[in-house]
Amino acid sequence: MTDEAPAGPAPAPAKPAHQPRNPLHGLTLEAIVKALADHYGWEQLGELVPIRCFAIDPSVGSSLKFLRKTPWAREKVESLYLFMLREQRREQQQQQQPPQR
Repeated sequence: MTDEAPAGPAPAPAKPAHQPRNPLHGLTLEAIVKALADHYGWEQLGELVPIRCFAIDPSVGSSLKFLRKTPWAREKVESLYLFMLREQRREQQQQQQPPQR
């Protein structure tokens, strides 16, 4: 006899950890690029993240193709998205606070 485990179904892959404090969790890169393009416009987006796919004949498709292959550019885009979210949150908080006397 050997000490091998009986052959059976492979264990299920572990579920990805729930990340309630990660604002990027569950977002696709396409959603991030579209949100940035809607908020800033392609021209300003090309100035904030100086990559050709934002500056020359920009489109969501060409941007996604480049960003999926280029980790450093994707990090810059994700950082800009997080910055945009912080700015929007600050603006909402300022609008909700009563004026100080």
